Amino acid sequence: MNSGERTRRSTVLGFAALVAGLVFPRKGAATGLTPSAAEGPFYPKPSMRLADADNDLVKVAGLVREAGGEVMSLKGQVTNEGGIPLAGLRIEIWQCDVNGKYLHPSDNRSDARDQGFQGFGHDITDREGNYSFRTIKPTRYPGRTPHIHVKVLEQGRELLTTQFYLKDHPGNDRDGLYRRMSAKQAASVSMEIIAGSNGLEATVNVVI
Repeated sequence: MNSGERTRRSTVLGFAALVAGLVFPRKGAATGLTPSAAEGPFYPKPSMRLADADNDLVKVAGLVREAGGEVMSLKGQVTNEGGIPLAGLRIEIWQCDVNGKYLHPSDNRSDARDQGFQGFGHDITDREGNYSFRTIKPTRYPGRTPHIHVKVLEQGRELLTTQFYLKDHPGNDRDGLYRRMSAKQAASVSMEIIAGSNGLEATVNVVI
């Protein structure tokens, strides 16, 4: 191979490497981003949701009793990688109730669904990118460690689907989805529940 051919070959390979880097970024190139996760089989479509689908999953409109389980507040801020708050985004959460039952017709296990639990809710991030929910501390679903499903959308376009976990829960290390993450990724979606002024609370920030 002469010098001209080597130069052309190096140019082609260099361009190919550049394209590959853009299309298939190196693992860890965006480690600051919140890791994505499977949506799971029980994401409730609009027709499956209760009429009350606000950010308070513990109280269903029209019912006197509240949901069973340990009530907690879940809050955080949604930003881009540069730390700029992202306002006006729709953030959704859904999870099983205290009995391990999802608000979804395909969850056909015999367990009774907690009628006082909303199962699904949404909030809109404010000008500082903040979101907040009132829900219950996630409980174990058969075959999974406790978790909360999360989806972030902008004008109907999905930006992120992920899951939040309980920090240091013994079931985490046996959960297939959890174990796929690096330690840094796992920490970014782990809820450390503390006793706040208004009860239990956890803060998880989301980077998109």
